[in-house]
Amino acid sequence: MNQLDFLFFSKRSQGQYIPPHTHDCYELVYYYANGKTTVDSIEYIFSKDQFALISPDVEHDEIHHTDADVLFIGFHCDYPGIANLNGIFDDNTDRTIQHIVHRMKDEFMQRQDHFAEMLNLLVGELAIHLQRLIGTKKAPYQTEDRMQYVRNYMDEYFRQKLSIETLADIAGYSYDRFRHLFKEKYGIAPLQYLYQKRLNYAKDCLLNEPLMLVSDIALESGFVNDSQFSSMFKREIGMTPRMFRALHAENAKNN
Repeated sequence: MNQLDFLFFSKRSQGQYIPPHTHDCYELVYYYANGKTTVDSIEYIFSKDQFALISPDVEHDEIHHTDADVLFIGFHCDYPGIANLNGIFDDNTDRTIQHIVHRMKDEFMQRQDHFAEMLNLLVGELAIHLQRLIGTKKAPYQTEDRMQYVRNYMDEYFRQKLSIETLADIAGYSYDRFRHLFKEKYGIAPLQYLYQKRLNYAKDCLLNEPLMLVSDIALESGFVNDSQFSSMFKREIGMTPRMFRALHAENAKNN
């Protein structure tokens, strides 16, 4: 029996926590941003274009690290290929799962003739694609992968205001434990890694955006102000941002 039980499209606020709960049906939650969930006592981290699949009567919770849209559906299905496939999974490059749940959302909202039957047919299609996509794979992004997840998060959001305390919380470690593990794994302290990403971005701006003010580059790159940017740039590069820009402009002119 393939049958849709519920379908919701809503927004989650940064830091919003959904306490542990269960459903008497399968639940699929499609994510559009980053966060953390615990499914059947196992902690996972999730990001954009991933989804949670949760079996009936399995306890789970959820917290988001940024404001985000969430699409979640509950359904009954006796297809054995998805039994006990709990965890967080990647959608494929064609975003097959996303497309199916969006079709379900559209069908639900438009409510054309026989929309309930169509939704149940889409539940069957979803179950088949879930089995094809994840089969009996172990769900990725469990706690042992969270340091890599946090570095990916830093790579994407390094220009925003990020504190080490926030990153440690995302990883699920204390401040000191996170700093130790990050440096042990990547050979550089997390704050140095952030500054390195910001400096490299700023260098690209200085070279490729000749009309952009240095003060604007500083803010665009994630630095607190022009003074912090210039001081750190000179310490790491050996010259001020203005000198760096002028030198490379002169070299380009002579060549």
